[in-house]
Amino acid sequence: MDSVTPYLNSASDTTAGQVLGLVSRLVDAADWLFDHWYLLALALAVGWGVGELVVRQLAAKASAERMALELVPSRHFDPSLEEIFRRGVQLARASTAMPWWAPRRTKAVQIRLRADGSTPLRYRIEGPAGAQRLLSITPFGPDVTVAQARPIVDEPRTHTVRAEFMLRGKPTEPLREVPLSPDPLQPLIDAVADLRAELGDLAEIRLDIQYPPKWVLRTRRMQLMGAARRSERRESQRVARWLPQDTSGKQESLGWQLHQLLSNKPGPGSGPRRRLVMPPVPRRVEPAEALGKLADDDHLVRVQLLVMCASNAEGRAQARLAQLQAAFDVFEARSRWAVRGWRLGPWRIGPDRWPSQRGFERRWNLGHCQPPRPNWVRLEELTGLLKPPTTHCRLPIFAGDLPTFEHGDPRLLLQGIYRGPDGAERLVATYAEETLFEVGTGKAGGGKTERALAQAIGWAHAGGGLVFVDPHRDSWPRALPFLAHDHLMARIALIDLNGLGPNPRVSSWNPLGMEHGQPAHEVVEAIADAYASALAWDDATAPRALTILTAALTVLVAVNETACRAGRAEDQATIFHIRALLTDVTFRRPALRRAADRLDEETLAWWQSVFPTLSPDAFAVVLNPIARLAANPVTRAFLGQPVGGYNIRAAMDSRMIVWVCPGGNGPTDRLLTALLARDLLRAARSRRDTPEDKRVPFRPYFDELITLTGAAPETIAAMFEDLRKYKCHIHGMTQLLPRLPTPVRLSLVQNASTLATTAGSQSAIASITAEWGDNPSPERVATMERFEHYVSMNVHGHRIGPIQLRGPHLDNVFAAQARPRQVEALERAAQANAQALPLDQLTDRAAKQLARVAAFVAELTPPAAAVPASIEKDQEFE
Repeated sequence: MDSVTPYLNSASDTTAGQVLGLVSRLVDAADWLFDHWYLLALALAVGWGVGELVVRQLAAKASAERMALELVPSRHFDPSLEEIFRRGVQLARASTAMPWWAPRRTKAVQIRLRADGSTPLRYRIEGPAGAQRLLSITPFGPDVTVAQARPIVDEPRTHTVRAEFMLRGKPTEPLREVPLSPDPLQPLIDAVADLRAELGDLAEIRLDIQYPPKWVLRTRRMQLMGAARRSERRESQRVARWLPQDTSGKQESLGWQLHQLLSNKPGPGSGPRRRLVMPPVPRRVEPAEALGKLADDDHLVRVQLLVMCASNAEGRAQARLAQLQAAFDVFEARSRWAVRGWRLGPWRIGPDRWPSQRGFERRWNLGHCQPPRPNWVRLEELTGLLKPPTTHCRLPIFAGDLPTFEHGDPRLLLQGIYRGPDGAERLVATYAEETLFEVGTGKAGGGKTERALAQAIGWAHAGGGLVFVDPHRDSWPRALPFLAHDHLMARIALIDLNGLGPNPRVSSWNPLGMEHGQPAHEVVEAIADAYASALAWDDATAPRALTILTAALTVLVAVNETACRAGRAEDQATIFHIRALLTDVTFRRPALRRAADRLDEETLAWWQSVFPTLSPDAFAVVLNPIARLAANPVTRAFLGQPVGGYNIRAAMDSRMIVWVCPGGNGPTDRLLTALLARDLLRAARSRRDTPEDKRVPFRPYFDELITLTGAAPETIAAMFEDLRKYKCHIHGMTQLLPRLPTPVRLSLVQNASTLATTAGSQSAIASITAEWGDNPSPERVATMERFEHYVSMNVHGHRIGPIQLRGPHLDNVFAAQARPRQVEALERAAQANAQALPLDQLTDRAAKQLARVAAFVAELTPPAAAVPASIEKDQEFE
């Protein structure tokens, strides 16, 4: 035993020495590190730098695999809160669709709200490529179109400002709950409503969404619970300190002493008693109350909100950022969005300055979510930003949406004056190739005719052809000063049937004329249909009258065709020769002989077997309207010439500017209007002989549609249905849409590319506002000022509006084109182009035309051997 003891002592001494040596070396190492701390710091910095470099390389690689989708809402997009919430859940879930090696900063989905002056707001979603299928199918249904987005390449701007928004205020409190109507995006859209693309204005908002790190969230909850408990303990201690003093003060008060004397009964031990004071116990802290919105993990996300504004004009980018900052105030409650950084005199220290700028640009360009502080929100707080603009959002109109009118541009049609959100006004237009039919309604004097005149004058100066039909003639003197240009005078023709002055100059037109090579059956059909339309004939009510008229027209057209082939166009019959053909055997016999070789067997058989059985009374219904036309010297002169100066088909093809003033709305005028309208329809349809790409666009303007459609309802309706195919685009104006015949009204509204109304009675304009879903309401439209219009238009295949425009006034819009000194020269040129002659000269020629045609058919009557036997039976026609 004694021999072992020295060994144990020796081993113990050795172990103690080793421990002391280890401690000594550790102390020396610590002392060395203390003396050389910079080496440790350098090593840590190098390690952190290498790690950050690797993470950035991986993050850049992951960001290169991102995809982008663009969401385009329809006009009726009106999602529910549940649909928006489900979309938020999709976005949060899509943020995790990254490879396992991708850093957390790349695991985010980005919402991009972009405005550059070309569109009100572009709504894009960018995120992991693996989430494309998930994000392409939205809970919004067909009201939102999702398409693959193209990359956006921005040109450098001269002035750029950047901002990062952080959540400030109590971190456990939510942002303000913003209702869906009006749209929560409205303040942001209003802030960018006056962007100007020509100045390089740009504003973009990027909201990144990702799930928060669990360990950071747990740490924050522990901090919040600890802070809540400490606050409760401090409150309890404060109350405990002040409670004895408050109780003592109360017991020493006179009232309390009197109360004790009166309430205590006399007896042993009676006397005032001191109240026992118990110190308050700290209240239990409830997690839901202390943590607020951070209490649960469900639908809690971390967000990063970045904003950039740019412009080539100094000061506009800074002003835009201030507007956006004010727009985000709509979400302010006990928690709010605030710009990160601070101001130092005139300087703002933030992402625009070193050292924050480089990190901001990296996150902006690569889509990394690295907010400097945790911005934790619940999806319900982001409702306003999780969807595109809805139907409750008022969108501004940019030049890219509605082009600016440029004088002399044949691609554009003037529509009115648009006042932008910034108060700036511009002339807006639609594209001519998309404006197929147009309807303008409103009360008298509201400005619809002035607007149509401005559009027609602009179209004429751009080289377009048109016909302006105005029964009241007021539009012609109004338009004269603005059309009195040398380059236009050769294209303008005036067909004025008002007969003003002692010996007015009148143009001429032969509806039966064949000098232009029209198909005979089309001419006959056009006149017969015009008669039927103006006189309300149909196969049920007037079958015999229609048959007689058609047979007579067929013969006279055949005679005219023969005259033109013989080079004798001046010997053509007119519509007034129908009476002679039906009642005068000396004219009918040679006319039938002359036309026999151009008539089919059925027509010849009718003249042989049916006509002789008719009594003279059967012709009255056909001849009475013609007698009324002949009784008016102006219409007699206009329709009684063998060759006319009015040729609407030639006007279409040569881009003529034709003003037609029928002269009234009586029965005779309605028949004349019906003839003109049907001839316009026939001429437009005859353009099928021209290849579509070579058809020259032509625009008829019909003022006072109520008057015109009263004469030819079916004809006007057919124009709105058919003429688009022949590049003939109708513009109609009327005071009351409900007063139009049903076929016209239905065709007009169905096919209208542009629908406009001025103020009027609510009942009158309700039919127009109903086409817009009563937005605006009839009450709002009825209270507009004079010359104000609500207009809906088609641009690039999309409907724009209804938006409020001020009607263009000729004296303002075309002041530079006014030539009042050349008005008389234009009047003379317009009459010369229409081949107008003095009324007495035309009347004399019309009176002699019957004898001239009779001489022609007698002169060219073929020999008897060449004439069918039925025609030679004169007794059939006695």
